[in-house]
Amino acid sequence: MSSAATIDLKNSLLASLMSDENYRPEEPKSLEETRLSPQLIESLICKLLLNIGSASGRQIAEKICLPFGILDALFASLRTRQILQHTGSAALNDYTYALTDQGRTRAQSYMASCTYFGAAPVILEDYITSVEAQSIRNESPRREQLEEAFAGLSVDDDLFDNLGPAVNSGAGLFLYGAPGNGKTTLAKRITACYGQHIWIPRTIIEDGQYVKLFDTVYHEVIEENQNSILKSDSYDHRWVKIRRPTVIVGGELTMDSLEIRHDVINNIGEASLQMKSNCGCLLIDDFGRQRMEPTQLLNRWIVPLENRVDYQALANGKKIQVPFEQLIIFSTNLEPKDLTDDAFLRRIPYKIEVRDAQLDEFRTLFRIFAKQFNCEYNGAAVDHLVEKHYLPVNRPMRRCQPRDLLSQIRNYCIYKGLPLEMRPEYFDRVVQSYFTVVAGTD
Repeated sequence: MSSAATIDLKNSLLASLMSDENYRPEEPKSLEETRLSPQLIESLICKLLLNIGSASGRQIAEKICLPFGILDALFASLRTRQILQHTGSAALNDYTYALTDQGRTRAQSYMASCTYFGAAPVILEDYITSVEAQSIRNESPRREQLEEAFAGLSVDDDLFDNLGPAVNSGAGLFLYGAPGNGKTTLAKRITACYGQHIWIPRTIIEDGQYVKLFDTVYHEVIEENQNSILKSDSYDHRWVKIRRPTVIVGGELTMDSLEIRHDVINNIGEASLQMKSNCGCLLIDDFGRQRMEPTQLLNRWIVPLENRVDYQALANGKKIQVPFEQLIIFSTNLEPKDLTDDAFLRRIPYKIEVRDAQLDEFRTLFRIFAKQFNCEYNGAAVDHLVEKHYLPVNRPMRRCQPRDLLSQIRNYCIYKGLPLEMRPEYFDRVVQSYFTVVAGTD
């Protein structure tokens, strides 16, 4: 083996050892490897130049997220066919390109068909492969991962032992219980139990239809190290490395959100919430309060929950099969049995009640939030609060209350120009306004 080959092998092995990724999109070495037609790439180049005027070959390659080296032949073809023209030289043996009159006519024709331009899409088959490789069902979080994910929260041992198997299953769960006990907070932290980052394509294409998947609302980008000396650290820039997503929807959820939404003017599709949450978690918050009936949502998902695949319609009417690979979490203040029937409950195997805090945990929560508010913890003041305002009226101790009461004390102290302290008289004051409004449902 040559010394150069030995170095490449060592670099490849080192990169593999340093990476905990189950999937990494490799940089295409040719247009054929993208499995996209030359005409599709041509259309992206033409529409890009129609919008920005002119650009160097490397700038065009960067915008459409393909390696400059694999576009040389296409640039030459577009010049020969008088679609593009040189308008000057650029650095590193490159040229600046602009559309000819004929090219501008062609670009306008492409725009009339579909206005999408930017990153070249990824074919649906490659997306499906990536989801299967990065599914949360490939992970097996243990107690240590749960404790790390829930750091800074007060979670008792029983709740840990209930959540652990549910998180491992990846099958879905109901979190139910009285409002204010942290169901939403727990659900948001669960995704972190699975640890890894994942790769998703910016845009998918199937049967000529573009579907935008990457969404900055739900997807947090993890920047790649562009200065790595390891050749194997190169990747396909049509893909984005993100944290495992947690998609949260509440009362605004509609049936339309569960389907690919088509922009008839621009002829571009937007991926459904299920697709955006693949390889992560989808939290239906305050379930039962949506504008649609719970049975509508549940009936829509009976088959996907059973088979781990969903069927979505493209704008041209074609039905496509896409992965349904996320942990579905229903957070509700209502009893699950009051929301749905046994057939659906069987497909959500874990129903976990998040109960009110007990006294010891209530004190622990005050300690946690006192530290966050930069306030010294005063156990005597907490005992005064409990003995005067909780025990006599049998008031439940909700996990949100320590944070809320300390927040009101802080606001009172700021208004009065006083140092922030946990004092019995301060609790007496803020309790009057806090519980007057939310008495019985705090």
